[in-house]
Amino acid sequence: MKKYRNIHFLLILLASFTIACAQQKEPKATPIFKDGEAQIVPAFEDPSSWIRHDLWVETDFNTDGDDTMDRMHVSVTRPQQTDTEGLKLPIVYVTSPYFAGVAQDLPGTMWNVEHELGKPANEERVHPEVKRRGKRPIISNSHLKTWIPRGYIVVHSSSPGTGLSQGAPTVGGPNESLAPKAVIEWLTGKRKGYTTPDGNETVDAFWSTGKVGMTGTSYNGTLPLAAATTGVEGLEAIIPIAPNTSYYHYYRSNGLVRSPGGYLGEDIDVLYDFIHSGDEAKRPYNNKTVRDTEMINGMDRITGDYNDFWAGRDYLNQMEPMKAALLMSHGFNDWNVMPEHSYRIYAQAKAQGIPSQIFYHQNGHGGPPPMKMRNRWFTRYLHGIENGVENDARAWIVREDDKRDNPTPYAEYPNPDASEVTLYLGAGGSQKGNLSTKQQKSKKVESLTDDYTIKGADHAMAENSAHRLLYVTPELTEDLHISGIPKITVRVASDQPAANLSVWLVSLPWEDGKEVKITDNIITRGWADPKNHSSLREEEPLVPGTFYDVTFDLMPDDQVIKKGQQIGLMIFSSDNEFTLHPKPGTQLMLDLSGTMLSLPVVGGETAFAKAIK
Repeated sequence: MKKYRNIHFLLILLASFTIACAQQKEPKATPIFKDGEAQIVPAFEDPSSWIRHDLWVETDFNTDGDDTMDRMHVSVTRPQQTDTEGLKLPIVYVTSPYFAGVAQDLPGTMWNVEHELGKPANEERVHPEVKRRGKRPIISNSHLKTWIPRGYIVVHSSSPGTGLSQGAPTVGGPNESLAPKAVIEWLTGKRKGYTTPDGNETVDAFWSTGKVGMTGTSYNGTLPLAAATTGVEGLEAIIPIAPNTSYYHYYRSNGLVRSPGGYLGEDIDVLYDFIHSGDEAKRPYNNKTVRDTEMINGMDRITGDYNDFWAGRDYLNQMEPMKAALLMSHGFNDWNVMPEHSYRIYAQAKAQGIPSQIFYHQNGHGGPPPMKMRNRWFTRYLHGIENGVENDARAWIVREDDKRDNPTPYAEYPNPDASEVTLYLGAGGSQKGNLSTKQQKSKKVESLTDDYTIKGADHAMAENSAHRLLYVTPELTEDLHISGIPKITVRVASDQPAANLSVWLVSLPWEDGKEVKITDNIITRGWADPKNHSSLREEEPLVPGTFYDVTFDLMPDDQVIKKGQQIGLMIFSSDNEFTLHPKPGTQLMLDLSGTMLSLPVVGGETAFAKAIK
C-alpha cells in the first residue's frame, strides 16, 4: 500500500511541474543594446509578422479649397509584440511628396533657358499631370528592414496634396512643416487620427513611446528639418541627408537665376507639377491658387532677386523654435542640392546650442552617414541610452580615397586649423595667369566674351581662350588641405546692362578622356548676378564700362589637393550647365587689382607657402 502512495505522490509532483512549465511564458521581446547601439532582435526580424495599417491625421490647415481641415495619409509598420505583449517603441518617421509617383519629364516641362537676361522665356512651359500610384495601406517600404529589427516602429506619410493626403503641395510653404508636426502630435497622443479620410472613427498610437526621429534624402530630408523648425514636442532627433534648406538657394545664386545641376530650366513651379499626385478633383484649385498665383507672382525669373516669397521658403529663417538633435549629411560634390544647404543649418543649430554633428563625403547627391553613426544617434535620443554620442567629434569627413563608411573625425567643420589665405591675380588669364599671395600694384584689365555653348570643362582644358579667364598657382610640391567656404570678390564691368558671372575653382591638369573621380577636377563653384552687387533684394542695371565689386561665397568644401596639381581660379560668364543662355557676345572686363580669392587652408599662409615652394 505504501508503494502505491509513493507512486501517487510522484504523479502529483510530475503534474504540478508540467502545469508550471506550461504556465511559464517566454520572455518578452525588447530592444537590445550593445556598445551604445541598438542591436537586431530576432523576434522583430520577420516581415511576415509585422503589423501594417494606415490612417489619416487631421491638421490645422485647409489648403485645397474645401470646407474641412486637410488630413494626412499615414502608414504604420510595427513588430507584432506591440499588440501581443503591450510593447511600446520609439518611431522612425519618413515623410515625402514622392511616395505616390511623380510626373513624367515631357518636352517643354522645364523653362526654356535660351533667352536674354531680364527678359521672359520665349514660350510657356508644359504642365504634366501625375498619374497616382500605390495602394493602401502601404505608402512605402523604405527604412523598414533597417529600423524595425532594431526595436523601432517605422511610420510613413505623404505630403500635402500628394498620394492620399489632402491639401495642396506648396514646395516649402507652411503646410509642409505643419503636416509632419500634426503626425508627430498624433504619435505623442496630442492629436486625433482617423481610420478614413472623412470619417469620425479614431485610431490611437497606443504602441508609441512618444519619442520620434525623422530622416530622409533630398526632399525627404528637407521635411524633417521643416518639422523640427516648428519645435513640436516629441521630435527628438533628425538625420537629414542632402536636404534642400532654402528654395532660393536651390533655384538662385546671389541674385542670379540658376538651375540645380542636371535639371537645366527647373524652377519651383516645375517641382510643384512634378509632385502634385493628390486628388485629381482638387488639382485645378491647387494649380490656380498655388502654382499660377502665389508661385508665378513670387518666384521672379526675370530678376532672380530675393524677396518675401523666397524668405518664407528658407528654413534658416524659421529655426528659433527648433530643439531636435541634428545629424546632418551631405556630399561636397552635390551640384543638385549644393553643400551650402547643410552647412548653413548646421552652423545655426550649433549656435542655438542644439546637439549637432555634420557628416560630409566627397561624392554627389545623397549618401547617408554610416549606419553606426545613425544608430548611435537614434539610440541616444529615441531610446534614451546614454552612449555619449553628444561628445563624439562634431565633424566627420570622408577623405578622398576612403570608403564612405570610414569617415575621419574632426573637432569641427570647417577645420579649426584652417585660416584664410588671400590670393590675387596676375596677368595672362586668356591662357594661364598667376594666382598668388602677391597683389597687383597697378590696375590691369583683362576681358572675356560670353559664350554659353562652351561647357565649363572645355573652358578649363583650353590652353588659350577668349571666353574665360584662368589664373593658377604654381604646381604644388606638397598636398594642400582646403577646409571651409572660399569667398571671392570680382571687380567686373560689362558692355551690357546685364550679365551672368560664373566662377569655378579647379584642380589642374584637367584629366580629360579617362575615368576620374569628381574630386579630381572641380574643387568648388559659385555664381552671381553683378546687378545685385549691393543687395540681393534689389538689383540695378549695369552701366556699361563701369566696374563693380561683386563679393560672394563659393560652395563649402573640405578637400586635399594632391601635390603635382595646380589650383586654378576660372572666371567666365554664362555656365552651360547652370545659368540662363543669353545670346553669345557680352563682354566682361576684369580688374585684376580689385579681384581676390579668400581660400581657407589648413595651416594657413605657412602651409600654402610650403606647398608652392
